[in-house]
Amino acid sequence: MTSRDRIIVGLDIGTTKICCLITELGEDDKLEVIGFGLSESKGLRRGLVVNMEQTVNAIRHAVEDAEKMAGIRVDEVYTGIAGGHIQGISTSGVIVIKGDEITQADKKRVVEQAKDFAKPVGVEIIHVLPQEFAVDDISGISNPVGMAGSRLEARVHIVTGSVSAVSNITKCAQKAGLGLQDIVLQQIASAAAVLTQDERQLGVALLDIGGGTTDIAVFNGGSIRHTAVLGLGGDHVTNDIAVGLRTPIAEAERLKIKYGHAISSNVSREEQIEVPSIGGDTVRMVPRRVLSEIIESRMEELFKLAYLEIRNTGMSDQLSAGLVLTGGSSSLEGVAELAESILHMPVRVGIPRGVNGLVELVSSPAFSTAVGLCLYESSRSNYNYGNRGTSILERILEIMKHWFKEVF
Repeated sequence: MTSRDRIIVGLDIGTTKICCLITELGEDDKLEVIGFGLSESKGLRRGLVVNMEQTVNAIRHAVEDAEKMAGIRVDEVYTGIAGGHIQGISTSGVIVIKGDEITQADKKRVVEQAKDFAKPVGVEIIHVLPQEFAVDDISGISNPVGMAGSRLEARVHIVTGSVSAVSNITKCAQKAGLGLQDIVLQQIASAAAVLTQDERQLGVALLDIGGGTTDIAVFNGGSIRHTAVLGLGGDHVTNDIAVGLRTPIAEAERLKIKYGHAISSNVSREEQIEVPSIGGDTVRMVPRRVLSEIIESRMEELFKLAYLEIRNTGMSDQLSAGLVLTGGSSSLEGVAELAESILHMPVRVGIPRGVNGLVELVSSPAFSTAVGLCLYESSRSNYNYGNRGTSILERILEIMKHWFKEVF
């Protein structure tokens, strides 16, 4: 019999797909996948809800399939958030220590001061992520509690998101009959599933290539140092294929997955593929290299933007572990090699790890966020993810109150 308090559910509400993953915390505190549901997402664009009814229906379908597989009912979930409205800023706070040594309360107080910055109207704090502390003249401290000193400084990374975007995600979950335990930045969730502790310590950049956006996270010294969102994703590659080959979008996506290659020079000039025309009346033979040239052009643009973003952090020479790619489009053949040639660092494709059970269902970069959402809760303290923004939880409570008023 499954214990309800050991169930952790991740709900990845993405631009192209909605994935529900039900996991159970085993006796060895290892997560086991016991339920999986997947549905097509039509109600989002670039991570933002644009059609609430379609999004709610897709969530219900994914959750119902996962519930049937697991044999349990899902009431609460962790969900991710992404989109161009996400902003990350690094800031610091300083306090004077009054006692003989630094306490947990002092640590909390300095982090609270660090996040007390001028916040634009319509923005919510999603995460407050401690990077490092300094006691008097000693810097680079991960945990100052118990140390002696008169001055404590904290450097933190604060992630904010649009109030309306958070509210819409929350409302969709509520209308699908779900409670939200937390909202997690998508690249933080994906990082929990694909990055190792050594990579975080040595320095690594994560690129999560989703359907509508590509999410970036930079880690060094075990802490997150930078987050950003690029307005390009796998859907842009698909749309380019549809336009360039004059084929329906659904066929363009199929061609991308089945025949796509990110380096056109690695594809034979003689190889031909069947491309259905718009309207479905005829099928044309097109060189596979033409398809690859379209893909390579858009992926090259994406990696150049990522290179500029990472270079502008000033941390390019501190990423000893290189770059990790994840997300659906990272499964494209040749994508790691193309990224290496543009970003001039070692690149690997990150596949979700850290779970047992029905792992074959989630052994794809496309499900890194869903797996990571579950790992985030079970192992959050291992990744120095710090305090969650209480404003998010307060916002959820407000939306729940409005929702119950509408229903009853």
